[in-house]
This record gives sequence, C-alpha cells and structure tokens, in this order.
Amino acid sequence: MSKPINVCVLGVGLAGLTFHVPFILALPQLFTLHSVLERNPKSDGGKVQQRFNISVKIHNSLENVLEDPEIELVVVATPNDTHYPFAKAALGAGKHVLVDKPVTATVEQAKELGSLATSKGLVLYAYQNRRWDSDFLSLKRLLNLADSHSEHIGSIVEFESHLDRYRKGLKGTWKDLPSAGAGALYDLGAHLIDQALVLFGRPQEVTAVVQNVRGIGNPNVDDSFTVTFHYERSPARHYPLTVILRSHPLSVRSPQLRYIVRGTRGSFVKFGVDTQEEHLRMISSPTAILKEEFGREPEYLNGQIEKILADDESINKTIWPTPDAGGYIELFQNLGAAIRAGAEPAVKWDEAQAVIEMIQLAHESSQKHATVAVPALS
Repeated sequence: MSKPINVCVLGVGLAGLTFHVPFILALPQLFTLHSVLERNPKSDGGKVQQRFNISVKIHNSLENVLEDPEIELVVVATPNDTHYPFAKAALGAGKHVLVDKPVTATVEQAKELGSLATSKGLVLYAYQNRRWDSDFLSLKRLLNLADSHSEHIGSIVEFESHLDRYRKGLKGTWKDLPSAGAGALYDLGAHLIDQALVLFGRPQEVTAVVQNVRGIGNPNVDDSFTVTFHYERSPARHYPLTVILRSHPLSVRSPQLRYIVRGTRGSFVKFGVDTQEEHLRMISSPTAILKEEFGREPEYLNGQIEKILADDESINKTIWPTPDAGGYIELFQNLGAAIRAGAEPAVKWDEAQAVIEMIQLAHESSQKHATVAVPALS
C-alpha cells in the first residue's frame, strides 16, 4: 500500500475548512494533513484544532510551505487573486497542486500553469467539485437515457441552470473587493460553466449580461450574470441548442430553481441545490462524510419530468428521483490516484482552462453588449 500523501492546505477560511480539510482527514489511507498555512492563528492549534480537535503543523508564510520537503501536495484555498501566483510557486517548488476555482483570472495564466506542471511531471488539479453534486449526477443520468426509454425527453433544445440566492447586503469579505478573479461570474459561474461544458461541449458563441445589479459595493464587482451559450445544428445535434446560465442575488424563492431542461419530447424541472455544503458546515467529525446519509437530498427536492404522449397532445408527469448522494469525496479519491498511481484526472486541466476562457468571453460580451464568437480549438 502506498504511503499517504502529505498535504498542506493554504488558507483556513470557508474553502479550506469546509471543502478541503474534512475530505483529507476522512481519507487517511490516501492523505495526511501535514500542515496548513495560517498567517495569524489565534490559538496554538489554530483553526483546524478549533474545528476538528486535531493538531497539525502551522506555517505562517508561503515561503515556509515551499521550503518544507515533507509536503507533497499543496491545496490552494485562498482568495481568488492568489490562486495563480500560489499555484505557480508551489509547482515551481516541486509540489503537486489542487487549486480551487476559479483556477486563474485569465486563460493565459491557466495555460502557463498547465505547461509548468507538465514540464515538471506534477499533477495540477482543478477543484471543480460540483461535477459531483447530487442534482448534477441525477441530471446526467436523465440526459444519458436511451431514446427508447419511457422517460427520455428527446433532443435537448434549451438548457437552463441556476445558482440563485437572496442576499441584500455584502458579505464583508475579500469577495467584495475588486481584485483579479472577483465577482459572481468567477465564483458561481465557474461551476455552471464547467457543468455546461461537461454536458454539451464547447459552444460556437457566447452572449452575456454581467452586472452589479444591487448597486452596492464596488461597481466593478459583479453580483449577477446571465450567460448564454449558442450551439449550432450539426450532424451530431439535430436541433440548435441554447444553454442559459444564471445567478441572481435577489431571488426570493425556497427552494431555489436549479434546472429547466427542454427537449423535443418532454421537459425536466428541478428545484433545490446539492446538500453537501450544508452538511459539511454542520459535521462534528470528518468521518460523517463516510456515512450513507451524507450528501443525500430529501425526496421533496426530486425533479419532475413532463413527457408528451404519442398523440402529441396529452402530457404525462412523473417524478425523477435523485437516488445517489453527492460525491465530492470522489474528486479527492481520484486526485490521490492521479498522484500515486498515475490515474487520469477526472477534471482535466484543459477543461478548467476552458472555463476561464468562457468567463473572459462572457465579460467581453457584456462589456461590448454583443454576442462574441468562441475561437475554434487549434
């Protein structure tokens, strides 16, 4: 059995303590939480000890992390504008890197990191965890049904995906500041764009409205977006496809709308968001992640299918359940296998790079008030 990977988590805010440290601790056969970067700990054990009653080494500078020869994997869970320089520094020091989304602020930076990792033979992995949301897994199961299946909704002609909320005020954190990679599109949009690219591939055009709709805080920090991907008819796609990705901070709804999918023979509607973040905020021990109930949706969040019948008039309504729990842990299992056994990353770096490219094109479209073409891959 391979020796567990020594991990240092940079940052002990929401990302580090909620989305990374618990999974590292829950998989001791794959990882050892060697240390964290916490610049000003308020107690001897720092935030990790306060949260999980576990003592780990605390580094108070990135330089100390990079100079520590025992660290094999660096998790970049710091503010967005640090993702590129911290990941670059860690790769330069010979460490594998897991970097939170958005991986960088520009596609040029993402390409540079990818080339650096390749040249050094290191694993560079993007934390696109919402590929393992229970609602997304359920949606993929629906879209992968055979044409002959009774609940197949036909060729998809419109896909709408939301991450909305109701929040009148600012959070009072670094997310409110006008820095590289700031704003709702880089934050929530990175998830929605990644999921859309996984499902449908690269679009031909992008149209977007990105704005600070509440008119509070810095006007250059967007809090809402509507991004539309346009897919042309092709031999593999019998109908043009429109993909609409949205986030709004003044959405009064509970549960919030998640998906609307329109097909030539039916439609699918889903409310509510994956429960893993909620569960991760509440767990008292990382071992809770391994329990069967972790990440499971309540039945009232099941989606609904409306299917046109053979007479092209009657509609049949059925429930589309979400039987599988969300599985962020699978990302970490794959990451461990990629580092120790050379397994293929489930999230490939060029896919993370494409997300940043689409974000930049969306900003360009919004600034120009125009639809922009997506460059063909060279």
